[in-house]
Amino acid sequence: MMPASSRLALRGTTLRFAGNPFDMPPEEALITDSDGVVVIEEGHITAVGSYRAIGADLPRDMPVIDHRSQLIGPGFIDAHVHYPQLGVIASYGEQLLTWLERYVFPEERRFAEQAYAARIASSFLDQLLDHGTTTAAVYCTVHPESADAFFEESQKRNTRMIAGKVLMDRNAPDYLRDSAREGYDQSRDLIARWHGHGRQLYAVTPRFAPTSTEEQLELAGALLDTAPDLFMQTHLLETRREAEWVASLFPQRSGYLDVYDHARLVRPRSIFGHAVHVSEQDLTRCAHAGCTLAHCPTSNAFLGSGAFRIFEALRRDRPVHVALGTDIGGGNSLSMLRVMNDAYCAAQAHDTTLHPVQAYWLATAGAAQALGLQGVIGELEPGREADLCVLDPFATPLMAQRAQRAEKTSDLLFALSMLGDERAIAATYVMGRRHERTASA
Repeated sequence: MMPASSRLALRGTTLRFAGNPFDMPPEEALITDSDGVVVIEEGHITAVGSYRAIGADLPRDMPVIDHRSQLIGPGFIDAHVHYPQLGVIASYGEQLLTWLERYVFPEERRFAEQAYAARIASSFLDQLLDHGTTTAAVYCTVHPESADAFFEESQKRNTRMIAGKVLMDRNAPDYLRDSAREGYDQSRDLIARWHGHGRQLYAVTPRFAPTSTEEQLELAGALLDTAPDLFMQTHLLETRREAEWVASLFPQRSGYLDVYDHARLVRPRSIFGHAVHVSEQDLTRCAHAGCTLAHCPTSNAFLGSGAFRIFEALRRDRPVHVALGTDIGGGNSLSMLRVMNDAYCAAQAHDTTLHPVQAYWLATAGAAQALGLQGVIGELEPGREADLCVLDPFATPLMAQRAQRAEKTSDLLFALSMLGDERAIAATYVMGRRHERTASA
């Protein structure tokens, strides 16, 4: 495990939140200091403020990293991503169900070999950090080796990750199926080995309702009862064809979400990916239960799934937790900046406008809140783990041209989301330790 740098300070424009930008004017929700400083000791933030107020009191031997002209904020949080799909990213020409059969399932077969899984997990985690993402909710494959490999690589980097072995006991190739009992037992072993060990967190992970029997879903609910802080992740209402399939497989249930609800999977720390076609009844139930919808606009556009109605989900009389996800194989990028771009476009498709401060909140503090990790990550505040992302609005000539015309910080955030990618990530810090970018980044 990489040790955290013991003491350092970062100087630049700091980004903090005064509140939820969906509950107050977005421009008032973002607090910026154009010459701010973040003080880090033993992997945690100990002070944030203006350099004028804090700088003179810093110990003389404390390194001060100069990020002036750049924006210092919390690391990005990706609420829905499949690391085994890294090798099939940007695969042409299919929609969800045929895309799984043609590209994803054959690739996932290879993760029975732990050495292969470790190689992909290592590359995936390095590329996440290159893109400024410091925490993610990650799907492994049905093989427990894939989860062990992922957590081992995460532990080496000291990253706070949420992950789990996929559960699939039907409607998948023989080489990707477990049984309900086998999936339970393997997950139980992985939970004992990894959940709460260092910064690793476990998510019980039925892939989606069509690939699990009722028995397997019910055992997933039983797994969640074994520890109060376990996560659950699965897919919900990504496409209309998928919803029709679920209705045929579970005719006794009132809807797709009810399949999960019957198995006691709709609860806090449950993350439902996509949710493009949710009903008002679904949203009301999710709000009451305190679960999270992971909005994956890049993937939804790529696979033609539709555009999630984000402002309907966040309606103030019954707000649902929403975070952003890359999905990756179904999309085309690990960049949360790209996802913020596509979230803006998805909102536009429903005649609504996503403010850049709102998009940035969904990828940082809002995601931490949605995942029950507020107070731990997601904000530039004392006591938080020092997972940080430094953004460079001048990273490319086109971005620099736009940045020079910016009148306020939200203009820079919007330009970063519209024009940015991993080139705009000036630095990523994990528990105060600077990530060394991969050679190709």
